[in-house]
Amino acid sequence: MFQFKEILVPTDFSEQSRMALDYAIELALSTGGTLHIIHIIEPSVYPTDLGFPQVGLIDLDKELVETSNLELSKIEEELTAKGIKVVKFVSHGRPSDEIVDYANDNKIDLICIATHGRNGFERFLFGSTTEKVLRKAPCPVLAVRAPTNKD
Repeated sequence: MFQFKEILVPTDFSEQSRMALDYAIELALSTGGTLHIIHIIEPSVYPTDLGFPQVGLIDLDKELVETSNLELSKIEEELTAKGIKVVKFVSHGRPSDEIVDYANDNKIDLICIATHGRNGFERFLFGSTTEKVLRKAPCPVLAVRAPTNKD
């Protein structure tokens, strides 16, 4: 039987990523594992070359990091109350690359990640972070799909 002691859960604080977290919580409770909750801040492109004034990028980045840490702290508080060990981490970059790098660097046993259900042109344009993680991950990946509203 596999023992998932180090479980990575990337979050963008959406309902879908919360569903993936709920799966990971159950796994951590059953195995005594540690949950690594990470949030990736994607680089932003600003149209400074188009005549728009400079934006305070340092202030914006600082605010994004502070907000991300605050949200992760709320999750950490909830999980430690349940007796789950938590490691939280905020990073910058392409989410799929950062997730895979974190998994490699921290000897992660399982990645529990949400799918966001992009399809068609949107998926062609942006790709799927989950799909990229599935292809590159050094460990098993549990992809949690949000339920669809079908009549």
